[in-house]
Amino acid sequence: MKKLIWIGCLSYFVIGLAHVVLGSILPILLQHYDRNYSEGGQLIFSQFAGFLAGVLVSPLLNRRFGKRGGILIATGLLLCAELAYAFLPPWGWMYVIAVAAGFGFGMIEAVIGTIIIAAVTEGTAVAMSRLEVLFGVGALLMPLAASPLIAAGQWRLAFLIVAAFSLISLLFWTKSGFGPLQSVLDERPSRPAQRAAASKTRRLSLPYKGKQWVVLGLFILFFFLYVGTEMSLVNFMPAIFIAKLGMSESSAALTVTFFWLAMSAGRLFAGVIAERISYRIYVLVSCFAALLLLIVFPFAGHRLAAFAVILLLGLFMSGIFSIALVFSSKLLPGAEESTPSIMIASGGIGGAVLPLLTGWSMDHMQIAQTSGLLAAFAALLFLLSVTAWRIG
Repeated sequence: MKKLIWIGCLSYFVIGLAHVVLGSILPILLQHYDRNYSEGGQLIFSQFAGFLAGVLVSPLLNRRFGKRGGILIATGLLLCAELAYAFLPPWGWMYVIAVAAGFGFGMIEAVIGTIIIAAVTEGTAVAMSRLEVLFGVGALLMPLAASPLIAAGQWRLAFLIVAAFSLISLLFWTKSGFGPLQSVLDERPSRPAQRAAASKTRRLSLPYKGKQWVVLGLFILFFFLYVGTEMSLVNFMPAIFIAKLGMSESSAALTVTFFWLAMSAGRLFAGVIAERISYRIYVLVSCFAALLLLIVFPFAGHRLAAFAVILLLGLFMSGIFSIALVFSSKLLPGAEESTPSIMIASGGIGGAVLPLLTGWSMDHMQIAQTSGLLAAFAALLFLLSVTAWRIG
């Protein structure tokens, strides 16, 4: 189990890099192609459309190739996509590559998250938080590496960094053994077994009944808003700081590093705190703090104040995804295999749609209004967390 968790952590580190690499270099990338922020939002939309497809298709590929086979396919696709990014092909091809990259890291996240939630019965929040810590470390280091690359005019090498770690992850998944879990990871049901399972599923109906459908709908909206808000922040934060405070592209890229530094630090303790005070209270308090900070952010006119808000925002948002994922699974007993994938897919849709809206806002509205839009997302997220708190 420990080996599975740590190799899972490596994969989450890779998808952390992949999630933010576009946002880290987005201003200079758009400048290179002579494109506006609306088109940058469309590129991010394409990546998260691929993410959604990866999450939704993962059960099919898992049945055909096994869970480890599915992870190998997804990691290989991510590796190829990042290499293709580095060649800076014509702009139209960037959308195709974005879909492929999103498919890769979306499938990796869905498969590993499902394995951990289903396999770890005690301290689930701690295990998921450990994965999320490595995701945060990857998301932290990418803009930190991108900043000097931008300053040196070699920013395309950021994609090669993601490709290199994708290759390392691919090798670990290929060569490692997992003891008793090996058969689970490599299991490929025969066609008669698949038909029998499908027949059984039809007889038993869907795993959600009665009030569970309300809970499911609530958390679908919650993950849609949370991931959309987070991805809007990490992809457009450098652009916001450039427009708001007149920072250079290389310096602005570091804002994402500060955000993920706080996210990674918070995730070290998120699981332990959530287990102690309860999942519902943790999610409620975190969403309330995020709302207050996004309300304050437009009024932070000094760089130091703006960076302080970003650090606090990363700290309070650090555990929302992983703890809410465990929270939703615990509220929907009997559906542990399907709930994580549904929630991650919902987040993928939000990660595609809301940055598209944010990119449009960057082109057609003032920066303060764009910040207000992010605060509006957080307000809706807080209202949903209140509802979840009452249900939980």
